[in-house]
Amino acid sequence: MSTLRRFALIFGIVFLLAGIAGFIPGITMPHTHPDVIVTAGLGLVVGLFPVNVLHNLAHLLFGAWGLLAAKSDSAARIYGKTVAIAYALLTVMGLITQMNLHTAFGFVPLYGHDIWLHAGLAVVAAYFGFFHERDLPIDPGLRPR
Repeated sequence: MSTLRRFALIFGIVFLLAGIAGFIPGITMPHTHPDVIVTAGLGLVVGLFPVNVLHNLAHLLFGAWGLLAAKSDSAARIYGKTVAIAYALLTVMGLITQMNLHTAFGFVPLYGHDIWLHAGLAVVAAYFGFFHERDLPIDPGLRPR
């Protein structure tokens, strides 16, 4: 399996686990925020990361997409580019309280620890989506003896 495909597989699994964790009481602690209008499932995963039902569903969708994208290098690269752009946008939105951008207009919490987590995900995905070179086979003549 190529490094690109492995990236998509790992991100897919992590997103699926994050989406599932957001629905499990005990892993997700109750939380309130005056700017969030979709309060179903509103909580903090491991007491740190704000989520609600829509946020969890988005994680599940990105997770399923990652598993599907792991089937080919080209799909994994497109997945990386899309995750990078989407999560960079979510990072910026999480920093802006005007117009409730930090809650995606009240629908999805993007503030707090989600900001640095989204930034980190965007950076890693950008590497694989935009910069990672194709895996090349090692030339047997170049192997150390």
